[in-house]
Amino acid sequence: MMLRKAAVAGRFYPANEKTLRSDLAEYLGAPEGKIQAKGVVVPHAGYMYSGHVAGAVYARIEPATRAILLCPNHTGLGAPLSIVSSGEWEIPLGKVPIDSELARKLLHHCHLLTEDAEAHKFEHALEVQLPFLYYLKRDIRFVPIAIRAGGYATLERLGQAIAATLAEISEPVLVVASSDMNHYESDEITRKKDRKAIDRILALDPKGLYEVIRSESISMCGYGPTITTLHGTSSSSPRQAELIKYATSGDVSGNKKEVVGYAGIVIY
Repeated sequence: MMLRKAAVAGRFYPANEKTLRSDLAEYLGAPEGKIQAKGVVVPHAGYMYSGHVAGAVYARIEPATRAILLCPNHTGLGAPLSIVSSGEWEIPLGKVPIDSELARKLLHHCHLLTEDAEAHKFEHALEVQLPFLYYLKRDIRFVPIAIRAGGYATLERLGQAIAATLAEISEPVLVVASSDMNHYESDEITRKKDRKAIDRILALDPKGLYEVIRSESISMCGYGPTITTLHGTSSSSPRQAELIKYATSGDVSGNKKEVVGYAGIVIY
């Protein structure tokens, strides 16, 4: 069985299990009213910068036993749409199994997906979600998909395949879009740009998000996973989206001249 070792433990989040559990408990906070979420948009920066935003999202949702995790491909390795359908991923808290049944269904519904572990070998954007999910649900199973394709039709097609797959599954499956928002502009500019993208997500408008990303030059790295998630959850009606928390790296670093934005959104 293929075991994918943690690639960014000790850099993006603590490698020590006790420290990691303590940090996760702090980010997740006290339990609130839980939402039966269909999908979420969560950031993937180092926990010191964006862990509080991701934690606020995960704290609000009912823990899922099955999940599809979509992330941008930062490394450039592998196929445009890379999936892994078997094996386990190791994190400091334990080993998280891949949901092979769910992966097979996705491959059946989307011929654009390619079985490809190389794209995931060093990618951080998906790995940083697993400690939150595993901490909340010890028996979580997941499917990892890294997205390097940027064309709208491809993202729509993958989203449709997710929707078709979910229609065949009787139990809840959480779709996770791992994404940071605008990058490396001032805090003021970033907040304005991010608000335009967030408004399209809250309106459940994937085409509008795609268009505003381009027209406003918003460097949202995970727009592909987010557009895919909006399509993937579209068969569930009616739907709502809620902004749980927003922040920028400047809130932590104090540097407001060059920041990255972080939005935490729940679709339910």
